[in-house]
Amino acid sequence: MDTPQYRHLIETFFTSQPAQITQIFQELLAALEAEGQHLPASPMSQNYETASVNPEIHLLPGNLKDARDAIFPYFWGTDSWSSPLHLENVKGPASNASLIGALACLLKNPNLCTDTYSQRSNELEVKAVTALANLLFYHTDDPWGVFTMGGTISNLYGAKIGIEKVLPGAMHHGLQGAKIAGIVSEASHYSNQSVAGWLGMGTAQLHSIPTDASLAMRLDLLEEKLEALYTDDVKVAYVVATFGTTDTFGVDDVAEIRRITEACAQKFGQPRPQVHVDGAVGWVLCFFSEYDLEKNPLSFPTDLLPLIARAKTCAHGLRVADSITIDFHKMGWGHYPGSAFLVNQRSDLRYLSRSVEQMPYFSEADGRRDPAVFTLECSRPALGPYTVMASLNGIGLTGWQVLVAHALEQAQRLKNKLSALEYCHVLNQDTIGPSVAWWVLPKGRNAHEIFAKLEAGQLTDEEFARYTDEVRRLYEKRDRTKDPRLDARLSFTTSIGYRPGGRALPAWKAVFFNPRTGPEIVDRVIASIEEL
Repeated sequence: MDTPQYRHLIETFFTSQPAQITQIFQELLAALEAEGQHLPASPMSQNYETASVNPEIHLLPGNLKDARDAIFPYFWGTDSWSSPLHLENVKGPASNASLIGALACLLKNPNLCTDTYSQRSNELEVKAVTALANLLFYHTDDPWGVFTMGGTISNLYGAKIGIEKVLPGAMHHGLQGAKIAGIVSEASHYSNQSVAGWLGMGTAQLHSIPTDASLAMRLDLLEEKLEALYTDDVKVAYVVATFGTTDTFGVDDVAEIRRITEACAQKFGQPRPQVHVDGAVGWVLCFFSEYDLEKNPLSFPTDLLPLIARAKTCAHGLRVADSITIDFHKMGWGHYPGSAFLVNQRSDLRYLSRSVEQMPYFSEADGRRDPAVFTLECSRPALGPYTVMASLNGIGLTGWQVLVAHALEQAQRLKNKLSALEYCHVLNQDTIGPSVAWWVLPKGRNAHEIFAKLEAGQLTDEEFARYTDEVRRLYEKRDRTKDPRLDARLSFTTSIGYRPGGRALPAWKAVFFNPRTGPEIVDRVIASIEEL
């Protein structure tokens, strides 16, 4: 062995180098700050072919600057989403509080499987999930949960518990031909399809319930579907209520879904389905659960108070959910991955548990505190609890209320201004979140009347195709001609989740996740539409 080279490796890469690491981090921060002085970047030139045929690895050991140089072109070529002109999708900038938590986590690099691998970081996860559970379920007796690699995995946990409840032993024996079903809304996230397929239930056994115009699951049709499935001797494992749909922020009535599922299951002598809430986007409404609307201590505008009142009402429904998915890396302004799966009652996690004998190198695992006994992953990063606790306590409850209220206020401002334009129609007027979806038609058309005819079933297929083509063409025209110095970057969806007459509705979309996006940008969106 080349002993000097070995010592160089240890000294350079495994011994604390505060001066060098701080200098490189300052260089990265300087690049980030420089990026902030420029316009939002379009995707830079990408050459996947070169990347795949030339995955270079240096032959000789280098130093930390070599490590920096290897990744810097890609760091510079990745947009940070820090510009207030970014309104494309459910993605916002990560806060500095989250950054502090992430850096602390990366320095220690704990694995949240057991105390042996994580030590007090495991304790931090318990603290984080309990804080979130008390916020969402509102001081439930015995909650618990874990941070996961993403919202899809969190939804998978909820579905799996449901399957085990209605088909005990499925973890060991499999489905064995049992007729198992799950239920979601037509506006639910496509990850639910992935979950049904990966769990072996099959996507054909996942039933989608149409939504009403507010993008909420139609409860009458949910009851009809449950009765039809039970009549056909199908075991309904779970019902997913969406708390903030991705495109339009539709919110399902969780309390009524719980009532209906209990009544139908009891009527047919079946175990009650797991009521799981996909709150990946909408969970932040819970920050208003105790806001005093009469005193209005944060002096929110009067016309915003009805929205906050509705947010409080919706959030109260989460108290009867069995489990919930949240994504802190969305409107929590945290770093990826910041997803969590939470259960209202810790005892539900027994459906996922394995024995210590099945994992011999975790023989010290204690089911009272070590998630390794029930988690899908063996290794889990601690970024979630570190960024969540740093953010919750750095920003504080009133800080969160101000941030979320600002997002709601800007979304409502855009809705109001669009509604005043005859040739525009807001498709999610009755939702209360930070997302806005709308139609833009050529001047001279009355978009409100056209949409009313659509809902009344008075548009032919040819007319519907013509109007939706116009919506798409005008979006593409604005996208091509927008002034990058002034105009927000919007996005387009081919289906918002509400399907009057079975027709998918395309729409322009803006999502107010960036706290720096203000009313002047909203007003410029309207001006850019008028200029079309």
